[in-house]
Amino acid sequence: MLLEHLARYTNDIIGWQQGLDWQQEVLGITSDSRQVKKGYLFVALKGEKSDGHDYIKQALQQGACAVVIEDPARRREDEPWILARESRKALGEMLQGYLGSPSLRMRVIGVTGTNGKTTVTNMIAHILEEGQKKVGLMGTIHNRIGQKILPGSLTTPDCLELAGLFAEMAAAQMDYAVMEVSSHALAQNRVAGVEFDLGVFTNLTQDHLDFHGTMEEYLAQKSRLFSGLDPLGKKGDQKMAILNRDDPSCDYLSDRCRVPFVTYGLDKRSMVRAENVQLSSQGIQYDLKYINKMSPIRMKVHGQFNVYNSLAAIAVTLVEGIPIETIQRALEAMEAVPGRFQRVEAEAPYSVFVDYSHTPDSLKNCILTAREFCRKRIITVFGAGGHRDRAKRPLMGEIAARLSDICIVTSDNPRDEDPEDIMEDILKGIKGDAAKTALYKEVDRRKAIRMAIELAEPGDVVLICGKGHEDYQIIGDQKHHFDDREEAQTMINERQKKRHD
Repeated sequence: MLLEHLARYTNDIIGWQQGLDWQQEVLGITSDSRQVKKGYLFVALKGEKSDGHDYIKQALQQGACAVVIEDPARRREDEPWILARESRKALGEMLQGYLGSPSLRMRVIGVTGTNGKTTVTNMIAHILEEGQKKVGLMGTIHNRIGQKILPGSLTTPDCLELAGLFAEMAAAQMDYAVMEVSSHALAQNRVAGVEFDLGVFTNLTQDHLDFHGTMEEYLAQKSRLFSGLDPLGKKGDQKMAILNRDDPSCDYLSDRCRVPFVTYGLDKRSMVRAENVQLSSQGIQYDLKYINKMSPIRMKVHGQFNVYNSLAAIAVTLVEGIPIETIQRALEAMEAVPGRFQRVEAEAPYSVFVDYSHTPDSLKNCILTAREFCRKRIITVFGAGGHRDRAKRPLMGEIAARLSDICIVTSDNPRDEDPEDIMEDILKGIKGDAAKTALYKEVDRRKAIRMAIELAEPGDVVLICGKGHEDYQIIGDQKHHFDDREEAQTMINERQKKRHD
């Protein structure tokens, strides 16, 4: 593709070197100077730890045909440069264009919010596939094209990986791409160049303040998914926002929509609403009301939060024309998403669940869900990630101690932060009535899980929170294999064997 044609895919270019050869052929695009080959376009990105502008000379020496920069001070008249307002945005838009604008060849559904993104995207994909649609899925657990599983390292991939995934989905003739869209991804323009057809909002609770600074800024970044829905998009398809009516942020987001929106929730103003909700150890059931129709919904998953997650998925798939009978059938058959209030299957007189809850709100929802069917005590094991929003740590401590009968504070992914310091931050929130809870502190996560299993008595529920589907633990800069589900399964089996010996 000619450089001139590639540049037309972004409106972010504000200047270029005098005499730049726009007619040269671009043979590839990268932001990694080590990957540059002859004829590549190198895009210099400013990162947290390094600045791509420092590698411009290296990229040119390796054969780059031109460089995209966002720092005007890096212009050199003897170098072929293009100046962009935000080089990351230009990168995303040009990558999508270079690969043939693959997001234009399928319906794209983006789901954002603090909690529930993984479950909602999986529910949407499951319903669409029940409706005989071909679906690509991108998110926290993995990326998937049809039934082909691809590993992923971020909730929302970076521009390069994302463009490649869309190209592969288009080649496989997917009807839909359903993806989690994190606030980081929106703030960093990782989804630039992707034309979304539906934007879905789950909820907003405290998280990521280490990155965003304030809840106001956190919400503002989330809102970019909805303000970016273009009623005059290139596809010519109907664009729609799906919003949680019960969340206080709903009005803020709807005010920023340029497209029609559908609301869901328990609030009587919700367009898609759950009535007569029943929660039990067997799952959830409710009556779905929408456009003066009523349909029963039955699911094997647990908790009030999954009422909301399923309502979001139902609203999306109704908008997409999936028959209610198909939706009912898909949701009734669906198992829990890995690591999302997932039961550890074992022969024991107590129950053990693993959950990804790592925010105050999600931890609260997890424990309250267990309380709905717990016959005796709730034993909660949890920690907090290193170098992540410190302000949420004492809040999580207070919630876990207040709502549990036994609370075991341990390590999560401490990274290179001292796990003892993280636990002390958590313990600062445990005071007053919350301090009356039986409280243990065990820095070794494996020992903490073992302690919870050994303390469990018939009728108790053990909750192992924070890591969910993750099969690793990050200590220092090393990633070690560690799976809460495997650990719990092993320890339950060992305890049961001792009882029978």
